[in-house]
Amino acid sequence: MSRSWCRRIAVLFFFAVLIGCGTAVSSPEPAGQKKQDTKDRAGPPEPHVVLVRTPDGGIQPQAVMKKGVLHLVYFKGDPKHGDLYYVHSKDNGKNFSKAMPVNSHPQSAIAVGNIRGAHLAVSDNGRAHVAWMGSMKAEPKAPGKETPMLYARLNDEGTAFEQERNLIQVGVGLDGGGSLAADGRNVYVFWHAPAPETKGEEHRRVWFTASSDEGKSFGKERMVSPPETGVCGCCGMRAFASPGVPGALYRSAKNGVHRDSYVLFLDFSKATDFKAVKVHNWQIAACPMSSFAFADTHSESLLAWETDGQVWFTRAKHLSFETAKPIAAPGKGQKQKHPVLAWNGREHLLAWTEGMGWNKGGALAWQVYDNNDRPMDADAQRKTNGRAEGVPTWSLISAVPSNDQRFLILY
Repeated sequence: MSRSWCRRIAVLFFFAVLIGCGTAVSSPEPAGQKKQDTKDRAGPPEPHVVLVRTPDGGIQPQAVMKKGVLHLVYFKGDPKHGDLYYVHSKDNGKNFSKAMPVNSHPQSAIAVGNIRGAHLAVSDNGRAHVAWMGSMKAEPKAPGKETPMLYARLNDEGTAFEQERNLIQVGVGLDGGGSLAADGRNVYVFWHAPAPETKGEEHRRVWFTASSDEGKSFGKERMVSPPETGVCGCCGMRAFASPGVPGALYRSAKNGVHRDSYVLFLDFSKATDFKAVKVHNWQIAACPMSSFAFADTHSESLLAWETDGQVWFTRAKHLSFETAKPIAAPGKGQKQKHPVLAWNGREHLLAWTEGMGWNKGGALAWQVYDNNDRPMDADAQRKTNGRAEGVPTWSLISAVPSNDQRFLILY
């Protein structure tokens, strides 16, 4: 036999042995045993909702998830006059960066009332923008030594926040907190205050100013809400840009008792005019110190608010903000307040606080919904809904989608 034939036989024998070994290694085990081993290796399902404590004992977290980075601003100090800090995380809140001061003038922020604190927006390039109602110790003041609407942004290097600036030139009389949003190089800031030379909630208007150079400069503010609605004096707001359309959610104060929820947005059919659409009715002769929530999906916007101790949400069409029938959060009689929303591309999360009041903490609760607004079945392991104690006094909660299409609730 020639050497070439010997080599061929040797090669064939080698592969036969190799195949045989492979077959032996992967030989099937009893069906029940294999199923059990796979289950053991998989372990319990990961929770769909993850609760994250605000770092360093901070309160009033305001979070934004942008391109895989969790940006967070929180309050520390005396609730009447404290400080704001900024951190970020690239691992869904497991680890945060070193805290960075937001306000340059000490103790210029306020937490009393829950709704007067900082709001956060993040540009596409990762620049953080923060706006807040100034405390009694805040500087600079608004004209006439009035309460300022303060704004600060990260510097170009991302190493520190620039000196805060007051944005109020004529719209003085800030009480309830303002809000801001970012879209491309545009930054939009809203707050409410009385029309010039007037007093009272029925004469309050929503004021608006904008920057087209990423917060470097802002134009003079103008009133954009209809005069007939008024604005609830000590209620908060929530600004948005959806998509490319600036707007805000606010509460009216018509005749002192009509505390209805409105969505206010730029009407492109009339160039620079804003349009207000009523979302929900609420008649009460008192200020409920409420707040709002907003989240965008690919095709619609999600809005959330409180009415008479119950949290609600609805869908609104882009551009027109025509709303669907409101849906109540699960549970009644729990004194629900301060809703937040998040959308992960497949489902959306509605979360809120329960049992909170003036100088009183409470609990947080949540429900995950599918894209048809059907609540996902209760699952204790996946935490598709639930409740947890521990929201501090004067605090709020915040929610964002995580990098792995789950949800984070910060409290």
